[in-house]
Amino acid sequence: MSEGSGTDAGHHGTGAAPEAGNPAAGAWAAKLWDAVAAGDEPSAVEVVLAALDAGSDTESVLLDVVGAVQARVGAEWAANRLSVAQEHAATAINDRVVAAVGRHAAGARSGPPRGRVTVACVDGEWHALPARLLAQVLSLRGWQVDYLGAQVPTPHLIGHLHRTAPDAVALSASLVTRLPVAHAAVTACQATGTPVIAGGAGFGPDGRYARLLGADAWAPDARSAADRLSRGLPPPVADHQPVDDLPHLADQEYTLVTRSATALVGAVTAGLENRFPAMRDYSEQQRHHTAEDIAHIVDFLGIALYTDDEELFTGFLAWTAGILTARGVPAASLLPALDLLTVELKDFSRALALLAAGRGTVAALVSPPPAAADGPTA
Repeated sequence: MSEGSGTDAGHHGTGAAPEAGNPAAGAWAAKLWDAVAAGDEPSAVEVVLAALDAGSDTESVLLDVVGAVQARVGAEWAANRLSVAQEHAATAINDRVVAAVGRHAAGARSGPPRGRVTVACVDGEWHALPARLLAQVLSLRGWQVDYLGAQVPTPHLIGHLHRTAPDAVALSASLVTRLPVAHAAVTACQATGTPVIAGGAGFGPDGRYARLLGADAWAPDARSAADRLSRGLPPPVADHQPVDDLPHLADQEYTLVTRSATALVGAVTAGLENRFPAMRDYSEQQRHHTAEDIAHIVDFLGIALYTDDEELFTGFLAWTAGILTARGVPAASLLPALDLLTVELKDFSRALALLAAGRGTVAALVSPPPAAADGPTA
């Protein structure tokens, strides 16, 4: 592992499901993609304004045009057809395009708001575009929206709730590694009497982690979230205790693994150098990428321990194997790192089970398929 798989690529979902059967939106999305891929912000803004002037629905432009392009940005990064710099530039352009759409639509809203909603990313979550799109959609639908943006520390979020008393909080998490922080935020918001709707790829494709962490509702995309809020959310359960949600944490494996993450990464990196002396000649950048990949494995192992979800860990490793392959790095390079972690965590039964499952997943991906069995002989 020396190219750095990172964790960005799998988390560029916009929380915006495209409407089926909308060829006009598809045509505008193709034009926007050309501008975004070229890094041409003025042309990107012109595309969406032209779509609006041509009669396209504003919400559709946000979700089926901008949202679709942002999803493609993530897919192109994962396939190694966009660099990290290009991906960041494209995302920044899309963010400013959303702002342009918002300015265009601002004069169309009138009348009293339907209610007040706070939209925020959990602490440590820097993928703000999904939350930005939701905030804009809610505003279009007549809500007063307090959009707090990326990486909102939970104490500051709670202070805001006390000052503004919104009807609901929409929490966004694109990175599954932010789930423990999201759990604390959900519980803290509910303690103020404010119900929470969760969204973003970090809560799982079917919202399983939103339910696990006790959110009052979950929505797979911005349209669904706006629809769900219009029906109202149930009041939070009184005297809710977050520790009751996850009794498996009593074994302390999550806490011990996460607290020793730095030492684990160091031990595995050193172990890899002993197994593969060629690593000692790695450049500083190659060594950095290798340690970064190991750190991601440890992070996801910790989150799998937190959620007690084997599929979370094996799915991450399968995704990482694909990313490494796209970058010309053998996916089999994951196996010795998993073996070394197994040695380091030999006294942690749940961690060992996860590592064994992860190793099986990677081995199945890198092993050639078995030859067809010979037919019966007389």
